[in-house]
Amino acid sequence: MDDKKFWIGFNLIKGIGAVRMQGLLAYFGDLESAWRSSQAELAEAGLGLKVIERVVQARESVDLDKVWEKIEKQGIKILTWQDETYPQRLKEIDQPPPVLYIRGEYLPDDLFAVSIVGTRRVTPYGRQITEELASFLAANGMTVISGLARGVDVIAHQTSLKAGGRTIGILGSGVDRIYPPEHRALAEQIMERGAIISDYPPGTPPDASNFPPRNRIISGLSLAVVVIEAGETSGALITAEFAAEQGREVFAVPGSILAPQSKGTNKLIQQG
Repeated sequence: MDDKKFWIGFNLIKGIGAVRMQGLLAYFGDLESAWRSSQAELAEAGLGLKVIERVVQARESVDLDKVWEKIEKQGIKILTWQDETYPQRLKEIDQPPPVLYIRGEYLPDDLFAVSIVGTRRVTPYGRQITEELASFLAANGMTVISGLARGVDVIAHQTSLKAGGRTIGILGSGVDRIYPPEHRALAEQIMERGAIISDYPPGTPPDASNFPPRNRIISGLSLAVVVIEAGETSGALITAEFAAEQGREVFAVPGSILAPQSKGTNKLIQQG
């Protein structure tokens, strides 16, 4: 706990992500020393004036012991780069999230995972393909990962659970702020046979800007990403782009050339 609370402290500060966290660790050796350091030392470690001001403000206003106590009461587990149980596949991507907040359990077998993503406005065809694929993956011991969103995501989670498989939901909010709210009951079921994961601290609201970065975790945890249906501006295409950058396999389900929900997936296929 004594070490992890400092990881959380820096994770709460705007402007400190993977690159700056790496810099702090390289300079100080551990984050407790960084947290207790002088402004001059923080500057030497590579932080700019505005970020240093935020660090000073956080040290004055945040009680890390109380933050940790609240996290424990909520049943939230913390994984950092330094934990052996930090997902190995995610650690391999460029700038992996320094801190993961988890409700439920991330298991070693979850390395064998496939992401299923797609439109919120899923068609009957898209629903059928999602159900068949999620059932097949679950029956063959694969973990299904998605974003707990409406449409394809929720169908993938529900079907995996129904088939007796494991599933993981990646949030663009704190793990205590399930979004959309109507999926809270599903999130509880996922925690029993999988996990809800976020790199955003508890209490973080589901701001729109949080979701594109969230998608890189969906792809980063996976062997492959399958896009079921996606319009031309769908967030699922962002996940596919991240997957390609991370060296993951990307699959897209072909659809009608007349269906708006298939324009993105058909374009992915065209691009190869």
